[in-house]
Amino acid sequence: MTTENENIEIQLLLEAIHLKYGYNFKDYANAHTKRRLKSRLVRSKMETYTDMMRRLIYDEPFFNQLLMDLSINVTEMFRDPWFYKKIREELIPRLKTYSFIKVWHAGCSAGQEVYSMSILLEEENMKKRSQIYATDFNELILEKAKSGIYPLDVMRTYTANYQKSGGEMAFSDYYTADDENVILKRSLREKVLFSSHNLVTDGVFGEMNLIFCRNVLIYFNRKLQNQVIRLFYDSLCPGGYLCLGSKESLKFTDMADRFESICEKEKIYRKKR
Repeated sequence: MTTENENIEIQLLLEAIHLKYGYNFKDYANAHTKRRLKSRLVRSKMETYTDMMRRLIYDEPFFNQLLMDLSINVTEMFRDPWFYKKIREELIPRLKTYSFIKVWHAGCSAGQEVYSMSILLEEENMKKRSQIYATDFNELILEKAKSGIYPLDVMRTYTANYQKSGGEMAFSDYYTADDENVILKRSLREKVLFSSHNLVTDGVFGEMNLIFCRNVLIYFNRKLQNQVIRLFYDSLCPGGYLCLGSKESLKFTDMADRFESICEKEKIYRKKR
């Protein structure tokens, strides 16, 4: 198959997903989308993207598999510990001056980042005067996030991340374990509201003091990045904070002059008043 024909097939496939299921992946970065689709094509032993399109139209369970492929679900608790250390040292003292704070985790995946923030707020005695909103477009991954259950074998990494981020408690106090899994303690799920929200198609989300959207924008093309950053700008209170991933920046976006950089390395920005 020529590259030109393959690209046409992929465009038609993405159009079919949009028409049939309402998910719009057309402005995702081409390389990411193509890589994920190719992987599913090979694993499903299909020859062409036209075969894949035919199958996903009539086979919803297959589409759900594909949706998981196209979702961005690579994360861990206290990922980039130096980032969370900066949140503790720089942002928490500022946020403590508010009587109540709202935090939005956009593209929360399986919830590891959400529970990291919940631990941080608990340790800083801010839990009672905060509300965390955790959203993702993938309802299957949201159910996993709500459960707060993770494989036991990742806990060593999560514990090391927590300690490097400035955590001083015994991380094992935050979960119970069996032979295969851990379940996070119930208090970490208090003050967390999980809900479906699609950054591509849905609108403004509340009046937030702090928005996390880390390592999501890198999968979008420039047009969609600008659209989503405008959405975050409109969803933040004046003086509210936006946290991006280590490979992301506002520097070359249409909204760059609407924010000031607070921590350059950690990619923490503040909406100008």
